[in-house]
Amino acid sequence: MSVSELRLHGPEGGPAVILSNALGTTSVVWEAQLPALAVRHRVLTYEPTARPTVEGLAKDVLELATRVGFHRFSFCGLSLGAMVGIRLAISAPERIDRLVLACTSARFGAPAEWRDRASLVRARGMQAVAPDALEKWFTPAYVDREPFVDMQLATPAEDYALGLEAIGGFDARGELASVDAPTLVVSGAEDTATPPADGAYLAERIPRARLVVIPDAAHLANVERADPFNEAVLEHLAR
Repeated sequence: MSVSELRLHGPEGGPAVILSNALGTTSVVWEAQLPALAVRHRVLTYEPTARPTVEGLAKDVLELATRVGFHRFSFCGLSLGAMVGIRLAISAPERIDRLVLACTSARFGAPAEWRDRASLVRARGMQAVAPDALEKWFTPAYVDREPFVDMQLATPAEDYALGLEAIGGFDARGELASVDAPTLVVSGAEDTATPPADGAYLAERIPRARLVVIPDAAHLANVERADPFNEAVLEHLAR
């Protein structure tokens, strides 16, 4: 992971926060959160290196955090990025202050489904999956989709396929009780990819977790309903 792929925002010395993207998006997906978070916090955004496992992605985050001097930090992840947060909280609890798990699941379908989807992307490119992803990302009411179509199509097919394999291989159901960090779970009320029931499962099994369900939002709830998302996250980080 090169230094050019990371950016720091907000005041030096502020409480450290790392934001981690959903698969098929870039750090631009956080542009509605940065003005709110960077008032007080030192925020790191980055472009993940493609890895076939969530464990590999989590190791990258720890290396990145050490590089920029974040010994202990809060972590806010979206979808695959939140899976990375779960793994970090389990494997490196001494590094995690507070945790935000947005639009994610402890287990996201059967591994074979994700391997098949990865094979499809390798064979036919991003055009084979981008329309379906966009329908899951937003409710029908959200019309400003063109930047996210471009974001999807610009994702290298092999990177996306590796991300699909990472999602398919992830299963934290038996380890959630070991997450010690205070945790906010955020679900979009209309998210069909990781529905509120998935968020409730996380919140019920992580000892110090609470669930916020954002109405009129699908899988990219932080984009579609930025104000309530930001309010929930800032409140959690301030506790």
